[in-house]
Amino acid sequence: MIQFKAVLIRVIKEILRDKRTLALMLLAPILILILMNLVFNSNNDAKIKIGVTDNVPNKIIQALPNSKITIRHYQNSHNHTRKINADDLDAFVTRKNNKLAVTYENEDPTKSSQIKSLLTNALLVSKVKELSATLEILSLQSPKKQATPNFKLSSSYLYGSSSSTFFDKIFPILIGFFVFFFVFLISGVALIRERTSGTLDRLLATPIRRSQLVLGYLAGYGLFGILQTILIVLFAIYILKVEIVGNLFLVLLTNILIALVALVIGLFVSTFANSEFQMMQFIPIIVVPQVFFSGIIPLDTMAHWVKFISYLLPLSYAGNALTAVMVKGQGVNIIVTDWLILLIFLVIFTFLNIIGLKRYRKV
Repeated sequence: MIQFKAVLIRVIKEILRDKRTLALMLLAPILILILMNLVFNSNNDAKIKIGVTDNVPNKIIQALPNSKITIRHYQNSHNHTRKINADDLDAFVTRKNNKLAVTYENEDPTKSSQIKSLLTNALLVSKVKELSATLEILSLQSPKKQATPNFKLSSSYLYGSSSSTFFDKIFPILIGFFVFFFVFLISGVALIRERTSGTLDRLLATPIRRSQLVLGYLAGYGLFGILQTILIVLFAIYILKVEIVGNLFLVLLTNILIALVALVIGLFVSTFANSEFQMMQFIPIIVVPQVFFSGIIPLDTMAHWVKFISYLLPLSYAGNALTAVMVKGQGVNIIVTDWLILLIFLVIFTFLNIIGLKRYRKV
């Protein structure tokens, strides 16, 4: 019993002496809860955007719920693919004889299913209203009104297929997240070991420049980060059979960029941690918020001021680029802005790492 009390008192005293660890243990869960509250309770009820041509009957359009759908009218269906991309439409509807031809963007398969359900219901409602009006006309013995045809839905998909699932949407983002998480963790813990073993102090005692030291760390850890990234991507494609519509090289390059960004952020954060245990406690502060704003949870459902947080997180840009390539098959001209922003993160945190080494240089 005495030994138990001694161990208990020792652990409590160690934690109380380590104010940073105590603060991270208490404040990190609160931060996550605040973010979850903002993400899930700041719902803007973003409407589904559907484009319709002028030959689609008004009865069907009026049967669609205004509270859920925003309708955009077009004269014709020419270049409807370009219209979907340019106007950020979730679906495009036109009439072809007795069919409603629907082209779903299908970036988010759950939206496609919702639109299909709403259109099916609108056809049913419009048909019921027409039947009621016909019965009323017959009861008044008026001339018979010409009935509109029974429309059927014809579906096509801009991205993916009818078998696409929500997992297909989030998988590109998950690849980027796993690359970011493991590289961030490994790089941060590795530099802490360099410090605690005295290796960093011995290096800084030499004439080596801080910039050379940081770039050396980046090159060394970066090689293994790139190797890990290639392994994750190739395993997902060839073993898990994940379909990539776009160029595989662009997928690899985007993941390598996010790995390098995770590397410099991990090195930077490690300067504020005194042990591997403290480094682990930075995960809820640095890594977890990235998940909320990476695109796994649709950003268009959030309030505008909450959505602004995503602009400050590198994984949101990696998620945009990976989705554009893997799901939509788009090229460099679309994702180059995301690449440039990731490069800006890389440069900024490399510079901060060089400055941060000042605290460890004794002379």
